[in-house]
Amino acid sequence: MSDEGVPPFQTPETPQVTPQVTPWWSTPTAPAPPTFATNFRPDPFYFQAAPTKPTRRIGIPAALAMAVLAGSVGGAVGYSAAQSGGSLFDIHAKLSSVNSVIERRPDSVAALAARVIPSVVSITTSTPNGGGTGSGFVLRSDGYLLTNNHVVADAIGADGNQISGALQVQFSDGRTLSGQVVGRDPSYDLAVVKVNLSGLTALPLGNSDKIQVGDSVIAIGSPLGLSGTVTTGIISAKNRAVTTSGSLSPGNSFINALQTDAAINPGNSGGPLVDATGAVIGVNSAIASLGSSIGGQSGSIGLGFAIPINQAKRTAEELIRSGKSSHPIIGVSLDTAFAGPGARIATTKNAVSTDSPAAKAGLLPGDIIVAIDGRRVANSDELIVAIRIHAPGDRVVLTYVRKPAAEAKVALILGGSTK
Repeated sequence: MSDEGVPPFQTPETPQVTPQVTPWWSTPTAPAPPTFATNFRPDPFYFQAAPTKPTRRIGIPAALAMAVLAGSVGGAVGYSAAQSGGSLFDIHAKLSSVNSVIERRPDSVAALAARVIPSVVSITTSTPNGGGTGSGFVLRSDGYLLTNNHVVADAIGADGNQISGALQVQFSDGRTLSGQVVGRDPSYDLAVVKVNLSGLTALPLGNSDKIQVGDSVIAIGSPLGLSGTVTTGIISAKNRAVTTSGSLSPGNSFINALQTDAAINPGNSGGPLVDATGAVIGVNSAIASLGSSIGGQSGSIGLGFAIPINQAKRTAEELIRSGKSSHPIIGVSLDTAFAGPGARIATTKNAVSTDSPAAKAGLLPGDIIVAIDGRRVANSDELIVAIRIHAPGDRVVLTYVRKPAAEAKVALILGGSTK
């Protein structure tokens, strides 16, 4: 039935009755669609055009064969039309069209994307030394956005202060504003940016501890500067120990990551990874790659990693409150040359800090920590990542080996540091 005018089979006087149509996905006993709360949500990359595909060349015999085939098909169509007394191009021919309406489930990818995209932003940095683009999303309706530290790092000067005019935030409706970095934490690869806007729609935050391997997820962001890009996949694994490099030098990030096969590419960093309800369960942060492809950056091979939102939320709240965030520590220096299994406390002087949680628990230089709360650790990076999923003040149980003795366990309360 058309929305304009009266159908030809109905007179103006005939009362029109709108039938009650049940959506194809629902049943009489189906529950109402869920409602969603609006409580608060590696290196930047330049856009480069993809390389053009080479022209496919066709040999002369093949070209002749194609011409003959085209002639045969054309002759057959013409003959058929002549025999039937009509033509495909007859001006008296009547063509029909259908104005169909696709009914989509409230939890379809299309429906979820329509809800989430308005709260996802593109973040651009531009300085005399370079710049790039990344993504972010609305964390609070009063203008606070969450993203990765490496997305905004170029906008921070050598003195630690933000360079004037170096950071721009663009919303899906085209609005572009200057952004101010409220706080950032390189070790968690998280940053909070503030824009001078209110009344924004914040994305609801899910519970990353509840997500299961195989659950469907959607990644939204600005890969290669293409804002509003939506990709889908599943959670491939949990508790992946991901670091930005193999060493423990200052500035590296340690992430107890969610792994996904949803396509994540340069520029997706900082964007949300949402579950099947549209709630954020991770912050897209890194990808594994086999080598460089575009402009020295690599593309997706189905191995993407996101910071669990439970960790990101705690860090973001601290950054908003004070501009700094705290990290849980046990108070030891680790021997990064130790190949494992486990993480060995260094044998250097002061490897176990005085009055630290480790010292109070009786750990000594040379002890090899092989598990935390029953979770086995293969190396130093895995131990650091496993510790950092906790908060200062949490109680953990470490399993360690002090040769030649067998494994032993010790409980300790994690300390805190803002360094």
